[in-house]
Amino acid sequence: MLDTPDAVMAALRENDARPYGRTRTVTAEELAEAADQFEDTEIRSMALLELMEAYEFDGERTKTPVVFARVLKLWDQDPDGFSEWARHQVFWRFKWVADALKENPDVPLAAIERWHTELRDRYRGADFDLQPYYAQRYHLAAQTGVGVQDAYELWAARPRSEMSDCHACETRAAALHFIAAGDDARALDVLVPVLDGRSGCEQEPYLSQAVALLPLVRQGRLDEARSCHLSGYRYARGKVAMQAAIGRHLEFCALTGNEPRGLELLAENRDLFAYTGEPESRLAFLVGVEVLVAALAGAGHGELAVSGPAGSAWTVDTLLAHVRTEAEALAARFDARNGTDAVGDARRARLAAEPLLAEPLALGVRATAAPEVAAAPAVAPAPRREAEPEPEDFTDLVLRARELDLLGHPDGDRLWQRIAERVAAEGFTHPEDPRLGSRARLHAELVEQQAHLALERDEYAEARTGMLAAAELFEQAGLPGRALMIRARVLVVGLDEDEASGGASDGASGGGEASDEAAGEASGEGEASAGDKPGPDWPALDDALRRAEELRAAAGNAVEGGMTDDDYLIVLQSRAYAAHHDLVEALPEPSAETTARFEEAVGRYRETAAELGSARRSATSRQYTADAAARQGRLAEAVAELRDVLARLDDAELPWHTPRVLGLLGQVLLQSGEWAQAAEVFHRALAEVSRWGDDSYPYAPTYMMLGHACMQTGDAGGAVRALSEAAARFDRQRGGAVEEAAQVRLQLADVLRATDRTGDAVAVLESVLLDAGAAGLDVRLLAQARLDLARGLADLEEYRDAAEEYLRLADVVAGWEDQETHTMVACEATVTLAHAGRWDAAEAALARARQAHECSPQVDQLAGTLRELAKLTVREQGPDGLDAALARIAEADAVAETAARLGQEHTDWYLRGASHYERGRCLAIVDRHEEALAELELAIPAYEKGGDQAEAPRAEAVRLAAVIEGGDLGRTKAAVARLTAAIARCEAAGLPDAVRILTDLRGRFAE
Repeated sequence: MLDTPDAVMAALRENDARPYGRTRTVTAEELAEAADQFEDTEIRSMALLELMEAYEFDGERTKTPVVFARVLKLWDQDPDGFSEWARHQVFWRFKWVADALKENPDVPLAAIERWHTELRDRYRGADFDLQPYYAQRYHLAAQTGVGVQDAYELWAARPRSEMSDCHACETRAAALHFIAAGDDARALDVLVPVLDGRSGCEQEPYLSQAVALLPLVRQGRLDEARSCHLSGYRYARGKVAMQAAIGRHLEFCALTGNEPRGLELLAENRDLFAYTGEPESRLAFLVGVEVLVAALAGAGHGELAVSGPAGSAWTVDTLLAHVRTEAEALAARFDARNGTDAVGDARRARLAAEPLLAEPLALGVRATAAPEVAAAPAVAPAPRREAEPEPEDFTDLVLRARELDLLGHPDGDRLWQRIAERVAAEGFTHPEDPRLGSRARLHAELVEQQAHLALERDEYAEARTGMLAAAELFEQAGLPGRALMIRARVLVVGLDEDEASGGASDGASGGGEASDEAAGEASGEGEASAGDKPGPDWPALDDALRRAEELRAAAGNAVEGGMTDDDYLIVLQSRAYAAHHDLVEALPEPSAETTARFEEAVGRYRETAAELGSARRSATSRQYTADAAARQGRLAEAVAELRDVLARLDDAELPWHTPRVLGLLGQVLLQSGEWAQAAEVFHRALAEVSRWGDDSYPYAPTYMMLGHACMQTGDAGGAVRALSEAAARFDRQRGGAVEEAAQVRLQLADVLRATDRTGDAVAVLESVLLDAGAAGLDVRLLAQARLDLARGLADLEEYRDAAEEYLRLADVVAGWEDQETHTMVACEATVTLAHAGRWDAAEAALARARQAHECSPQVDQLAGTLRELAKLTVREQGPDGLDAALARIAEADAVAETAARLGQEHTDWYLRGASHYERGRCLAIVDRHEEALAELELAIPAYEKGGDQAEAPRAEAVRLAAVIEGGDLGRTKAAVARLTAAIARCEAAGLPDAVRILTDLRGRFAE
């Protein structure tokens, strides 16, 4: 019942603790009405100010001037009835009203000017500086486009004052000024204290992160742009007060080739279409939507279904027409009010912006919306070399394509595509040219080419069917050697289809680069089980070789009737590939027969390639040898072999074959612990394959391994870039590589958390778990993702959300045989629930932890949980909670004693020291300082029993003892002496951070 002032005041306090949104706003309206029944200026003013704040942050800013008029009326009638806080808010919110009037095109310009005058006069009357007045004058000038620079200088030249907007918000406004002037570099310099966390407020740094997105991209600072998007959008998502920022994130996605991500953001924020209470912010949101859908329409996706205002089904085209109409009309209303074209011009400038990058910027998060949009970059990458020319003469075109096939040149596919187009064209006539051969031969070659493309897509069934059809056509065309070669290849197609794409495809296709199995191994897939699928058909492979030799003996290497050298080598390669497969499957202890077969098949392939002068095939054979050596631990041998292969390819002028050799060399170096060399080799491999445009190259595993190498060298930025790109590449693989992409994203999140970019890490992990395909992921991978997410949320102090993740995870792992995980999760959930203030739920989680501990003891963790609960209890309840807190610590001691009695694994010295330390801290919190110091005096020697590993916790115990001794008990000399001895000990132990902390504390006491 809201029938007393105290009841209303209590309800106001309760409402103030709610997050901004519809519930808080409706409640504020009810409380303002309830407060009106009392002749109490303080209650009525507080209720109105709460209502004004609710409107301000719930997308209904246009309502704030009316509420403030009531506040101002109360102020003019009874200023003494306002509390000190409310008095300050009255003058502070003059600026809110100025913003609300400016942002509503229905408010005449003259009315805004009058309000500015009112603000100035009120501030003068209250003896406040006029810097906020000049700030409002600038904000209006920035919107109208009239006298912008003069207004900026009048504002920026004045020092900040008591009523100035928060430092972060003013910093953002200054940055926007420089962005509008085309000076991105200066804008970003201005934003530094906000973006690095030194300055912030309720909505900062998130608004500034949105502002910085495009300037960062234009300045080439892509890592920072990615980070600003991940953490900035995560905060802004779904918030009406952040709709302008969400518009900037949509625009960023459109201009960095991330349209699928933009569509997901659009779906997550479709409710914003219903909010019209902040016209200027709405316009910023609508223009962001307009940029995104215009880009999609321009790319030919007009019929694609997208999210839009509720109540209708939308396509790109229909949504574009809708938002364009509204945005154009809204901008025109502002310009009509202002008497200028500035707002419309700003909208048109955003719409005219071209994509900023040649290829999509990898963001690290999974975007599953509209996969057809993500199939190709928005802008084709710039060519790194001059492409092979296409002869105009059809016969010359086919002959050149055949030559390129023989060399394994990546441009061969493009020429074959052009040949197919010309053959399919109306009126095509097959030239009668003996160099070209029969139409039947050409038809067989085109069918074979389509089978090659299926192999590159890892569509093995389609490839087998196509290859067998091509073999039959070659047979009919009088080319038995070519037919036999293809049938030999079919025998090994898909042997390693569980591995990363590349290895099986190349080995089976006869393309010549056979060792992308290494990439599969690096992604955790190189040891596929042989139990569920058949191995190579060796009788058929041996028969193919016998028939090949018979053909060559009878008709030599003639194309028609015989078997060419390269076709013969491909038969040998198929056998070598099969032998390599068998060897890998048999590791780590292959039989003598398997090893002998591998050595025979690969050795014969290698020797014959050398005899026939095929540098390309010789390189492939040596890759098999190097890969086998690496897998068997002979890493130096593998490195030497691969470096020699690279040299020989260079001598043979076959540079397009080097990327795959470099990829395998990089992996071997990675296995050897040569991190820096591995990173350099991976970079070179990716640069070379980009130059040659080999679409079949296993980009995703290579980027993943590059990320691992960068992690090991301490190059966190390089690791983030590489792992983000790897995840994006796995996403774009035909058929999807959801599991691989999720694994990479977990690694990416680890790097981000380790570099204090927890918000980014949480965004990445959320994208894994919220993905529609997450249910199909391995249950342990999902569990790890949820655990990492829960820990990240806890690090961000989003304890309620963290607790929800922990509880979901606890339900999942409760049925696992290894209950250690259940114990761990229940313990972490307990602490998080306590941080969130959900004490009953924390007790339930603790009971669950105790139960799991009985099955699978986790002594150190359970004891640590109990100690942490003790600390939180006494901080929450003060002296009233001390007995409960001490009981928690006693239970932790009992857990340790039981472990010692039963021989359970635990860290005795740490558990004893930590209990004394925590008991001392709890006693200190409730001002029982002598008892607290006595406990810490016991903690210090207890820690010493742990040896060198105990020096850090011992130093912390000394620090707290000194704080109590010197600060609370006033015994500064004793504290200084204690610290001096501890500093020397920490210096000897190599603990520079502890030395710095203890030295600073000693200095304060010495003064």
